[in-house]
Amino acid sequence: MSIPIPVQPVVMAGGSGTRLWPLSRAGYPKQFLVLAGNASLFQQAARRLAALAEDDIAVAPPLVVGNEEHRFLVLDQLREERLDPAAVLLEPTGRNTAPALTLAALQAMDDGADPVLAVTPADQTVADAAAFTAALREAVRLAAGGDVVILGVRPDRPETGYGYIRAATAHGAPAVQAFVEKPDADTARRYVADGHHYWNAGMFVLRASTWLAALERFRPDIAAATRAAWDARRVDERFVRPGAAEFAAVPAESVDYAVMERCPGSGIGIRMVALDAGWNDLGAWDAVWQLLPKDADGNATVGDALVVDSRRSLVHASSRLVAVIGLDDVVVVETADAVLVADRGRSQHVKQVVERLGAEQRGEHALHRKVHRPWGWYDSVDEGARFQVKRIMVKPGASLSLQMHHHRAEHWIVVRGTAEVTVDGRTTLLAENQSTYIPLGAKHRLVNPGKVPLEIIEVQSGSYLGEDDIVRFEDSYGRR
Repeated sequence: MSIPIPVQPVVMAGGSGTRLWPLSRAGYPKQFLVLAGNASLFQQAARRLAALAEDDIAVAPPLVVGNEEHRFLVLDQLREERLDPAAVLLEPTGRNTAPALTLAALQAMDDGADPVLAVTPADQTVADAAAFTAALREAVRLAAGGDVVILGVRPDRPETGYGYIRAATAHGAPAVQAFVEKPDADTARRYVADGHHYWNAGMFVLRASTWLAALERFRPDIAAATRAAWDARRVDERFVRPGAAEFAAVPAESVDYAVMERCPGSGIGIRMVALDAGWNDLGAWDAVWQLLPKDADGNATVGDALVVDSRRSLVHASSRLVAVIGLDDVVVVETADAVLVADRGRSQHVKQVVERLGAEQRGEHALHRKVHRPWGWYDSVDEGARFQVKRIMVKPGASLSLQMHHHRAEHWIVVRGTAEVTVDGRTTLLAENQSTYIPLGAKHRLVNPGKVPLEIIEVQSGSYLGEDDIVRFEDSYGRR
């Protein structure tokens, strides 16, 4: 019996998803959102790669490349899928996909192996999982022989928002002749009609050594700088952190520009496997509208939404009733602290709103009112001059850091579960409806010793109530 092909799944989870604001934010970007079904886009990507396993294909636990800020989101969502990652590679700063894939290749070869890397973004959907698996298995078998293999999505419309792949033939696993930039509308119509052009979905399959050799050939500067950052890495259980200063010096470049577009005609074998599986990259709210089920008037709704005399619109309600009357081709997205109303055809321009919020240093740019933390979450319920009220949930067995504040005091009221509270070295247990007071400057910690989630109401008072007024002395999650 032949030895199975070793496959290392790689999930690229470092994107910011700004075009899906206000649901997607820097602190909780779109790949971790549940936009359809019962799993996040990241979880769906991990599931699809795990399903590759077959008699001749041995699939390893996933490698995830992501942002330092999202490391606990990655672990929590993988645990929900009962997946234990091989490693989570944490980029100190975003340098685009070529350095990210290089980190994954170096990690995959760290023990002397040379697996086939099955690389996918974390923010896409696929309607036909079986068709996706079949296409990716074909790509794996081709890549095992040394070829670079890219999945090309068979276009079903003249899309101007995607790059295209020009294939030598319209059947089999053809050679890639060229990569084509986003076309105008007339050119896109010609591409759909000729049958030789496919959307570039950003999914690649190739051996780790093949990627590193190609990068050394075409962009030795990226290869050398990324290796320097890799050599300076720190390992903390599943987390692998490249050297921050060294990684900041890596040239930022995409996989396409650094390598893929240079392969045709170079002597490096690059082939395409056609993907016809209901693929969607969810790059903007218009793409989400296309994905969701619709009523007789073409409207898609999520949450508590009421649509009257409207057509081809998307209404997404997160925290309250949203009613829309007499609006066609619009997007309405409501969250607890922001509402977006946009022409559906201009939903790509949401990025401009996010850029403006960032320039004005507004909190809605990065965080939701409800903020997830490794120990649970907090929801900022109310605030005013010199006070703020938060609802806090702590997971069973989890704890906040041992900390103090220079500018605020806090009252805690337990509304569910049991709280273990330490204040200046004295520890007490609080049950439901009991409360405590944390004086300004007191060293304190909150722990959930129970088996059910702990929920408390926290009332802060003081001259400054920002999240940066935290001095940590001990922390279970390595935060400072």
